[in-house]
Amino acid sequence: MRLDHVSYAAEQDGMHATAERLRTRLGVDFVDGGVHPRFGTRNLIFPMANTQYLEVVEVLDHPASDKAPFGQAVRARSEAGGGWMGWVVAVEDITPVERNLGREAVPGNRYRPDGVELLWRQIGIRGLIADPQLPYVIQWLTPDLHPGVGADGSARITTLEIAGDPERVRTWLGLDPGHRPQDIEFSFVAPAGTPGLLSVTFETPMGRVTV
Repeated sequence: MRLDHVSYAAEQDGMHATAERLRTRLGVDFVDGGVHPRFGTRNLIFPMANTQYLEVVEVLDHPASDKAPFGQAVRARSEAGGGWMGWVVAVEDITPVERNLGREAVPGNRYRPDGVELLWRQIGIRGLIADPQLPYVIQWLTPDLHPGVGADGSARITTLEIAGDPERVRTWLGLDPGHRPQDIEFSFVAPAGTPGLLSVTFETPMGRVTV
């Protein structure tokens, strides 16, 4: 189990303008991730070291964005002004997470602009909507096409600051009490209002940057 990516919902002037502001701050170029047809969304990708990435995501004018929980979550966050929507954990086998949460993962896919299709299974979007401190979980079915593969390593995610309770997150993920991740620092603070992902810190060509 590892951090896979972090999701930033487009601000009110749209995905490209939002990504351009992040590009200026991070000193890292983004690439067009393509369309999620099941979710009614599309994204731009900032590939990072350690097979991780930052995505900027926005909803499409498509019925799927009103029906799919992921599209609903993106729309709600963008309509609230945009910003951090959540964080995502990758596993090699999602079955234990399904057992822990008592339901099955759903399929996900995205078509890159070159027509290549990425496939995965995911679970936990409704949990994120109800309690935004919680990650959702993904199992890549096309790991060789992971958006972080081939990143030049000039930027990496170092710290997530989350308003919430670490034990709540561990229980959600089915981890042992006291579990500590190795590659990412997690800073939990008592929520003043709604819990959720507050900030992400990156090591970048511009130095350490917190967004």
